[in-house]
Amino acid sequence: MSDNLAAAVAAAMWAEDSASASLGMRLVRVGEGTAVLEMPVRDDMVNGHGIAHGGFVFTLADSAFAFACNSRNQVTVAQGADIVFIAPAQRGDILIAEAVERASYGRNGIYDVTVRRGDDLIAEFRGRSRQLPGTILKEKHDGA
Repeated sequence: MSDNLAAAVAAAMWAEDSASASLGMRLVRVGEGTAVLEMPVRDDMVNGHGIAHGGFVFTLADSAFAFACNSRNQVTVAQGADIVFIAPAQRGDILIAEAVERASYGRNGIYDVTVRRGDDLIAEFRGRSRQLPGTILKEKHDGA
């Protein structure tokens, strides 16, 4: 496997991911079992307390998780996830979510996603994945 395969898979997924794109997310980088996405906190993402709605922070982390766990060209979905909010994000912040595979066993995986604003920790997300039959890239791809 290679980072080239991960990039090809990410490009194919990104082309179909209108949810992430509509939230202003940007795929920064992807590798085997890893992904980094960023998202600006827009005015329409702020809740009644004047801070980023937690659902948007979760969605950013979930998107990074998705790109990381599908990076090997095996259709993979979330079977569960949870998040711990550490600090509030503010309107205008650029949030960075970095996903890293922690374990892969059988058709299951565990991924941790750290969401930051610069050096400030915003949230920690843990996702549990499950591989399904099929691939993202339909043609044979050697990772070159």
